[in-house]
Amino acid sequence: MFDIQEELKALPDSPGVYLMKNAFGEIIYVGKAKNLKKRVRQYFQSKNHIPKIQAMIKNISEFEYIITDNEVEALILEANYIKKYRPKYNTLLRDDKQYPYIKISVQEKYPRIYKVREVKRDGAKYFGPYPSAYAVNEIIDIIGDLFKLRKCSLKLDGTRKCQRPCMYYHINRCTAPCMGNVDMEEYREEVRKAAEFLTGGEDIIKSLTEKMLKASENMDYEEAAKYRDRIKALEVISQKQKIASAAGIDQDVIGSAIGINEACIQIFFIRNGKITGSEHYLLTNIENETREQIISSFLTQFYTGTVYIPKEIYIETQIEDMEVFEKLLSQKRGNKVTIKVPLKGEKSMLIKMTKKNALEILEKGSQRIRKNIEESMKALEGLKDLLGLDKIPERIEAYDISNIQGVQSVGSMVVFERGIPSKSNYRRFRIKTVEGPNDYKSMEEVLERRINRGLSEEKEGFHKMPDLILIDGGRGQTKIGEEVVRSFGLRIPVCGMIKDEKHTTRGLIFENEEIELKKTDPVYQLIYRIQEEAHRFAIDYHRNLRDKTLFKSELDNIELIGEKRKINLLKEFGSVENIKTKSVEELSTVSGMNTKAAEAVYNYFHKKKS
Repeated sequence: MFDIQEELKALPDSPGVYLMKNAFGEIIYVGKAKNLKKRVRQYFQSKNHIPKIQAMIKNISEFEYIITDNEVEALILEANYIKKYRPKYNTLLRDDKQYPYIKISVQEKYPRIYKVREVKRDGAKYFGPYPSAYAVNEIIDIIGDLFKLRKCSLKLDGTRKCQRPCMYYHINRCTAPCMGNVDMEEYREEVRKAAEFLTGGEDIIKSLTEKMLKASENMDYEEAAKYRDRIKALEVISQKQKIASAAGIDQDVIGSAIGINEACIQIFFIRNGKITGSEHYLLTNIENETREQIISSFLTQFYTGTVYIPKEIYIETQIEDMEVFEKLLSQKRGNKVTIKVPLKGEKSMLIKMTKKNALEILEKGSQRIRKNIEESMKALEGLKDLLGLDKIPERIEAYDISNIQGVQSVGSMVVFERGIPSKSNYRRFRIKTVEGPNDYKSMEEVLERRINRGLSEEKEGFHKMPDLILIDGGRGQTKIGEEVVRSFGLRIPVCGMIKDEKHTTRGLIFENEEIELKKTDPVYQLIYRIQEEAHRFAIDYHRNLRDKTLFKSELDNIELIGEKRKINLLKEFGSVENIKTKSVEELSTVSGMNTKAAEAVYNYFHKKKS
């Protein structure tokens, strides 16, 4: 039994990270501390907490902590845990973006230029990040065509030659180094020019202008026209980058707008003194948090996850642990990084611009959310009428079972409240009482466990019963759901969600009758979203478990069957169910199997049946 008061006494006077857990062992909050003993004790000794933290404290059943050598390490670890566990009471950065970079593979004999979303230590040159994939594609096309850099992914070592060049050679967009008739030094000079321009070298345009004038003087108008076109194309790219600083260094300028339930952060990316673009981010779980805390949460989650750190970061207000952030980011960048709060000048004006943009995005987002809610309520009203329910099903729980080739079955419960996913209420179930792939019995176990918890415990997420249960399956699964609900004396409507031969939502099973849904119907669109979400959530859990257990199956319980024999058996027969039907002679033919091992498999399954 975890005794919180005793554990508080044992806390060390060290920097580190603490993990708060609820009764189910789920991590509900992650924090960092300069002194773990002082910081963690504050939660249980002070009563002056904001409402969100008060709610979190009520749900703490235990905590863990990890000691670090310093505050910088604690900051990194905190960010990693927040991203990994997405705790319910932390301010969370809603960001699935991976920014594109321009890569020039200078480590190759004949380098190429292309878009990537990951920076590796492979000797190549990387430029970015760029907030717009469209802009990256456009820049790559223009620069690649201007300097005739290859677009193929062939490994060219200077010795192997292709029989014929690709179409880019024929349309004069590549010099075809694959044919072996391109001077390597001349090609790499073009690569150097392309890289120079990407680092802000306007000297290229000056040099091309001189060449154009010289060609014109020599009356080589075709060559002059070629240089003229190059200059125009490069000027197009250059003009898209607004000058933001005469210093020509890399900077990020950050502003915020704060709403009731979420905040918007806007960043201007300045590279080589030019604004190359901007991007916005939304943070949730911000109730009662100050602007300083919100910006601090953003810096922690964003900059510990991005591969590129600018030399200077401008924010609108001082934050706690500013020096710790600077140390962390300096370590990551490899040289000094400073975080500044501009009070006047061009950066102050840019902060105001970012704040204005953030407010605009937040207001539009609120309108979008309101529209989504209105559309969802319309669909729920339609669902109520379609099923003849007494009230609108404001809380819908959907269940799915996943199993692959005899690997342990898992169940998922996803929750939609007022037609919107309530991800904090999602639950996963590892099937405990059912052997092998049996969807009916697995569904029965999941529903019984869920309802039992709801009736016996007043824990968040389970105590509130659904207005409607949706099950991914046909009449059989639906009947199981109805029987489980009745066995507890409850009156919760149960529907089956059925799919067509293409595994796409087709309709519902309700009270043993099939209801077809039109794809244009808002009810169909709601059911489709719910069914896909339930299936995705179950599959994700199943894959995670399978990876953790190294593809666990019933075969692991059989003496003489190790990992290699198990894999060979599954490859040969496809599933555990098929293996059960095979004779000793058939099992013996599998690679790596001998008679004793085949008999062990045969006897295991046939003794179980008898």
